[in-house]
Amino acid sequence: MMGFERRLRDKYQRAVVLSEREALTDPETEPYRSKYSARELLQEIKQELRQREGEEAPSTEQDDQQQGEGEAAAWGGDPPEDLLKLAVIEYQLGLNHAETEELAAGEEHLVNCLRMLKPYRLSPNSVLVVLDAQNQLGILWAGRDEIDTAQTYLEDAEALYNEYMKKVGNAPLHPHEHFMPQDESLTDQDRSKRFEKAYTHTLYYLAQVYKNQEMNEKAARYCHTTLQRQLEFNDYVPIEWAINAATLSQYYITKQCYMEARHCLAAANIILTHAGEIPSKAAAEENEVEREKREKLCQRKAEIARCWIKYCINLLQDARNLLEDNIGQLDVDRQEELKAKRKKEEEENEKGRKNVVLFGSSDTCDSILTVESKVGCYYPLDFSEAREIFLVGQNYVQEAKEYFQMDGHVTDHIEILQDHSALFKALAFFEEDYERCCKMHKRRIDMLEPVCKELNEQYYLLICRQLQFEIADTFYEMMDLKVAIASTQTEEMNAHIIKKINLLAQSAITYYERFLNTLRSPDKKFPETLTEDVLRPAIVAKFHIARLYGKLIVADGRKQLENMQESLDNYKFVVDYCENHPEAVKAVETELELSNEMVQLLPTKMERMRGKLLA
Repeated sequence: MMGFERRLRDKYQRAVVLSEREALTDPETEPYRSKYSARELLQEIKQELRQREGEEAPSTEQDDQQQGEGEAAAWGGDPPEDLLKLAVIEYQLGLNHAETEELAAGEEHLVNCLRMLKPYRLSPNSVLVVLDAQNQLGILWAGRDEIDTAQTYLEDAEALYNEYMKKVGNAPLHPHEHFMPQDESLTDQDRSKRFEKAYTHTLYYLAQVYKNQEMNEKAARYCHTTLQRQLEFNDYVPIEWAINAATLSQYYITKQCYMEARHCLAAANIILTHAGEIPSKAAAEENEVEREKREKLCQRKAEIARCWIKYCINLLQDARNLLEDNIGQLDVDRQEELKAKRKKEEEENEKGRKNVVLFGSSDTCDSILTVESKVGCYYPLDFSEAREIFLVGQNYVQEAKEYFQMDGHVTDHIEILQDHSALFKALAFFEEDYERCCKMHKRRIDMLEPVCKELNEQYYLLICRQLQFEIADTFYEMMDLKVAIASTQTEEMNAHIIKKINLLAQSAITYYERFLNTLRSPDKKFPETLTEDVLRPAIVAKFHIARLYGKLIVADGRKQLENMQESLDNYKFVVDYCENHPEAVKAVETELELSNEMVQLLPTKMERMRGKLLA
């Protein structure tokens, strides 16, 4: 008997080594060589166990009888040793087939494992085998895009863990222990750690499933809990953990949960350092391993920096949405009201912070809190507060650009420039000095215009459209600011101011028209029907062009009349398009209302102008 048990142990342990270690170095021409060798050993063990029992694997009818007897026990009873070993082998065979992309066979073995252990699922001897099998079936069905079935298996695994911890709670045996000598058994601490690791995997897979099912709030909650448990049990890869935390922050941003988003990003910064220092350029040039490590760490650091940029942009933009009046200006009364309320809310929110799942041990938490202290998570209510957020975002822009350079990362580099521009735009809202506002918008032009001129529209059409429209909008905003500045001055506009306003207006028109020209067909015809993605931008561009021609300041009456005709033509385009495409009205209600008014008013104004010219 002892020789029999030793033989089984040796075969099992050899199969584990083949599957978990030697398979990692299999040649590309035989990627599953070690897996197949392990499978042969597992099948031999299964056959020997069956022969010892003198029967085939337990039938469904036998299982049903065992279930009726077993569930009367406190935890469903302990399974017979050979039955348990057979179930472990079925699990290993299921895992083996799944890993070699033989999903149908893998499913069969895993289901057999669950069926055999169903009466004993709460036994400390078998609960981890059942949990692992349910996890693997969840992964298998998710791989088939059968997400509902995957969700069922994984939720069963979650329920099993919770029921076991409530009713039993002992550290369960690991599947490998059933093929180990008694004196090599794991400690309770190791057993508990492995059980918790398996449950953490359950939560991780559930987070993916819920995300796929568009149950975003639940997915975020499970992801957060997974990250917290990985740190708690010291079971994580620092780079992967940091990226997952940074990604989670973006969900919290969409829900305006900036305290949680900041915590995720600060934790990402700290945990990324656990991956080690970034190798120097010199070391990377001399050593391939160091080169790959430098590349990976630099990339991930830049990706986390980009998540911080989005945090700062959205915090500023959401603050603007709270503070602006119906014409987009700062509502001073609302500003004072929010300042008065905020102190009390801050105190209450800090007290509620303990309800947030915090990351890490006390030491890690202290490091995370240090990072958090450098950036606020409450809406900035004036320029000084907004500037602090802006500067943090701008620092991360520089950090992200160090990796995502124009040479080799064109799209990413331009997106970072666009984010930098968005930071300036958001900050400008809080600036009460119009001249300083103009300078901020000029910075946006200076960073976007050279890139826009350099890009080839044929290869980067979408990016070119985005840049052209944003540059046009920025010139448009600067023109409005210059007009507003001029209107506050007592003396009449001098030639320099007029020239500046006209130059800004003409620049805006030029870029709006460049944007609209990208919509034309190869034979230069403008589309009769605009696609949904360009509908609003195109109509807004036409509306703004109409308004800009009305803002041009000219002394020549005939030129003024020409500009008025240009305005009328563009206003008419907006009106006519919406008449012919009623579905477009909802997207441009404000622009359409004003265009209708101008289409009525401008002809009369033009007639008066013609009369003056003929007089």
